[in-house]
Amino acid sequence: MSALRHVEHYISRQQAHKQLNAFVSIPTAAMLRDAATKADSAPSSSPLHGRLISLKDNIAPLHPSSEKTTCASKVLHNYVSPYPSTVAKLLSHAGAVVAGKTNMDEFGMGSHSQSPHAGPVISHLSALSGADAQLSAGGSSGGSAVAVATGQCFAALGTDTGGSVRLPAAWTGTVGFKPSYGRISRWGVVDYANSLDTVGVISRTVSDSASIFRVLDGHDPRDPTSLNPKTRSRIAQTCTRVHPALRIGVPHEWNLSALSPSVRAAWIHILTLLQRAGHVLVPISLPSTSLALGAYYILAPAEASSNLARYDGVRYGYRSDSPDARIPSSTLSAKEAKEAEEVLYSATRTAAFGPEVRRRILLGTYTLSSAAMQNYFVAAQRVRRAVQRDFDSVFALPNVLLQSGNSKAEGKEGIGEGVDVLLGPTAPTLPPTLEEVKGRSAMEAYTADALTVPASLAGLPAVSVPVKVPGLERLVEDGIDRRVWSAGMQVVGQFGDDESVLEVARLVEEMGQR
Repeated sequence: MSALRHVEHYISRQQAHKQLNAFVSIPTAAMLRDAATKADSAPSSSPLHGRLISLKDNIAPLHPSSEKTTCASKVLHNYVSPYPSTVAKLLSHAGAVVAGKTNMDEFGMGSHSQSPHAGPVISHLSALSGADAQLSAGGSSGGSAVAVATGQCFAALGTDTGGSVRLPAAWTGTVGFKPSYGRISRWGVVDYANSLDTVGVISRTVSDSASIFRVLDGHDPRDPTSLNPKTRSRIAQTCTRVHPALRIGVPHEWNLSALSPSVRAAWIHILTLLQRAGHVLVPISLPSTSLALGAYYILAPAEASSNLARYDGVRYGYRSDSPDARIPSSTLSAKEAKEAEEVLYSATRTAAFGPEVRRRILLGTYTLSSAAMQNYFVAAQRVRRAVQRDFDSVFALPNVLLQSGNSKAEGKEGIGEGVDVLLGPTAPTLPPTLEEVKGRSAMEAYTADALTVPASLAGLPAVSVPVKVPGLERLVEDGIDRRVWSAGMQVVGQFGDDESVLEVARLVEEMGQR
């Protein structure tokens, strides 16, 4: 099929699903058709040729002059990136049509894609009760997930800091892949938490995610967090196999008391099918899991507090129109100028940032203060290292980032020779309604990330795959799911073992439809 025919399909889908608010901005039909015509003029055997791939609104577009990068925030309502992102250029070189900025939680801070500036993303799925209730699409890459699920684009890139690709994938019946930290370039991606941010892929199938990952996987010298060629060579030498009979780790800490019966049933269902197929289920323990969420919500806000300090109303972005919020004049005294600056900063940031962003900035600023750093930030870093050691102790493969070789703990009961991957729920529940989300406290909302955060803290590859919930019927109309039928199950692997994780995810995907 030609690129133009692909694009015509996506345009019709976008018009039919405008009410879901999956996009912050969409190029005009004429621009998309022009891009498709150019793609058709250069035939390619790439599986991405002519396919529309959209970008989360914190990723710089291929043509910055024609699409803004706002992070779904008022503070960047008119921001134009001075350069395209590396991922956008790589996708274009592979023949994809790269366009459209998908909606998100403001600056990626949230679990339900409820930006106060860009408006909420609405899930395309209907509630189990049959009531006319809007469901959460998950966050913060909810716009990307809904756009893919409804066929408004072939695939979409998101960012995953603590689960922001995997959670919306789990709640929309799509595939969400978070690669190992550093494998995909973040050049041109607006920072939230530098030590955690990872560009991820949301698609309809695992194979589509794998195709996009192979295009994007490579060293970028402009990105200081990009894995260097030497590390990539060690990964290629170490992580090269998938055993016919897998050893699948089942962490008992993931069997949370808050796990809904439907999610637990789907987990048991897929584990049973895998065991029947000859794979070995290995009970394991990750003792630090219970501390991971608390550590994440100290570390991520701390880094966000530092990164978002640049949005002050002076150099670019939104500036408060308050009469007192003016740039200090050179005629003012030093004391008067300082007071005027404080008014400008506070007025601008109060008016421009939503409540969740302000909450995390305040939390991060406090944990970095001299009075709290040792008790909070430093302690959270220790928890992070403990989480990484827990994962290293259960995998059969060594962590290629460690010079001492295989750090697997020997002789630990139930581990034996180590496991190939871990398998468990992506989210504790099926998607809640937006009314339920509004009634929850901030702390209750954070628990949606309880199962995704550990892999993020350790920088591990993880992919969420939809698995049928026994007893729920799938309703597909016009190629789109209309009813909640699945729960997301995530496959987690050792650092750098991304290809194996995707291979196992294909197996889970195939069995999960039964």
